[in-house]
Amino acid sequence: MRLNKFMASCGIASRRKCDEIIESGRVKINAKTVKKLGTQIDIKKDLVTVDDRAIRIKGDFEYYILYKPVGYVTTVSDPQHRKTVMELIPESRKRLYPIGRLDYNTSGLLLVTNDGDLTQKLTHPSFELGKTYLVTVKGEVSLLDIAKLKKGVDIGGFVTSKAQVNLIRSNKKESKVKLTIHEGKNRQVRRMFLSIGKKVTALERIAVGKLTLSGLSEGECRPLFENEIKYLKEL
Repeated sequence: MRLNKFMASCGIASRRKCDEIIESGRVKINAKTVKKLGTQIDIKKDLVTVDDRAIRIKGDFEYYILYKPVGYVTTVSDPQHRKTVMELIPESRKRLYPIGRLDYNTSGLLLVTNDGDLTQKLTHPSFELGKTYLVTVKGEVSLLDIAKLKKGVDIGGFVTSKAQVNLIRSNKKESKVKLTIHEGKNRQVRRMFLSIGKKVTALERIAVGKLTLSGLSEGECRPLFENEIKYLKEL
């Protein structure tokens, strides 16, 4: 098995992040440091350590859906000592981490797991899983603005792909829009609206694919149901 896949199966991180860990010299096979990507291991014979701690494949992964509030960072830890989303997840002996990110001032649906393969799949640039947001902006949004967002806009060196956009309400003071995108560029939704001259004042992710926040209040989480896990794995 490839080393990065083995590490991801052990719940260390996504395969991409595992590659970074390998290149940094933190991984050893049978007490010898390995930095070469693509290294193959025998999972029955080889002893793999990360930061000198032995790792083994975990057969029981955990999957959570979280309603992230504003004011939390989407990281396992934070050097600035801000609150992290991991504080809202039940304590676990497993090494859990968020799938993707929501910025500090964005609320909504976030998935958390220790399944590295699923994380790699859902965050890979080629994977187009729809993410739906409720966006509140200052001022009026015109039908021309909506047409531009639907077609794709330049957010600075990147033109977004076609999006589903529905205007919920609009007046001179503020507007609310429902938006579904398939990419995951940094602060993409906010940058999309800036491209049409609108500043986002509130942003909430309400769905990832068919998964929604139904039944959850801000700050709450629950384990994914078996049918939800199956849905994500079969995408």
